[in-house]
Amino acid sequence: MNVKSLKNVFLLFLAFYILLGFIYPLAVTGIAQLLFPFKANGSLYKLNEKIVASELICQPVSDPGLFWPRPSSTDSYPCNPLSSGGSNIGPTNKVLVENIKSIEKVLKHYGLKDPFPSDMVMDSGSGLEPYISLDNALMQAKRISKYTNIPYEELVELINKNAEGRTFGIFGEKRVNVIKLNMELIKWRKKDQFQKAY
Repeated sequence: MNVKSLKNVFLLFLAFYILLGFIYPLAVTGIAQLLFPFKANGSLYKLNEKIVASELICQPVSDPGLFWPRPSSTDSYPCNPLSSGGSNIGPTNKVLVENIKSIEKVLKHYGLKDPFPSDMVMDSGSGLEPYISLDNALMQAKRISKYTNIPYEELVELINKNAEGRTFGIFGEKRVNVIKLNMELIKWRKKDQFQKAY
């Protein structure tokens, strides 16, 4: 390979380095910030100027006056984004049965009655699922109404307003984002209660 060929290779490398390393990322970032600023920045929600949640990742919630996400088996604590993954417990494993019974016991303690929607008692594959089914949300609305005195009908209206259809109209079921629901719900509740819940 002669000097001229090496020069051409170097110039080509430099051109692609600048194009793909700087121009393309800056252009994509700029367009995203211009057209979709909320999503481009991680779909983050703030309360009192403090980031409290992302629409993309579930948050562990135990407050009976807020919507709860799906159960999560991530390491250290539920909904841990540093440890994404399911429990990997098979359907015939006794541990899975005991886990479900334990969750059902908590739900019944708060006045809910079975049968429960599957996503109310079983983990998602990632352990970080921010969505729950409409059946799940509607059942939880009964508990929330009891603990907040918000009329059940208003909670149903809130759920329907935030409901999302099937992906591409054919995949999955109708669902609702728990974070979005809780951020709307906080408008009816004291802000310090929300901060304690997350």
